[in-house]
Amino acid sequence: MHAFDVLGDPVRRRILELLAGGEQSSGDVTTVVRAEFGISQPAVSQHLRVLRENGFTTVRAEGTRRLYSVDPGPLKEIDGWLEQYRRFWTGPLDALATEIARGRRERRKAAEDDG
Repeated sequence: MHAFDVLGDPVRRRILELLAGGEQSSGDVTTVVRAEFGISQPAVSQHLRVLRENGFTTVRAEGTRRLYSVDPGPLKEIDGWLEQYRRFWTGPLDALATEIARGRRERRKAAEDDG
C-alpha cells in the first residue's frame, strides 16, 4: 500500500496524531477513535494493523497490553517526496510571517506613542 493510501484515511491520520503525542495503548487509542468516529473496536484494530504493516507504527507488548508508537521512517520518506513541492508554500508562508511581524511592530509602536 502506498503511503498516501495509508494516510488518505481520516481514521488512520487521527491515530497517528494521537500517537505523535507519545506511546499509547491500543485500548486508549480505540476509546478516542470510537468516540470521535463512531466505529467498532474491530474496525479500529484494523486501522492499527494497516498502520503497523505499512511501517507507520511500531507495537510492543507489555503484559496483555499492546503499546503503539509512531515510526518516523515512512513520514521521512513522505517529507522527502514533498520537498519538490515545498517551494509552492514556503515563499508565501515567509511573506505572511514578515507581514505578521510588521503588524506587531506597528501595534507596539502605536501603543508606545499612545502611552
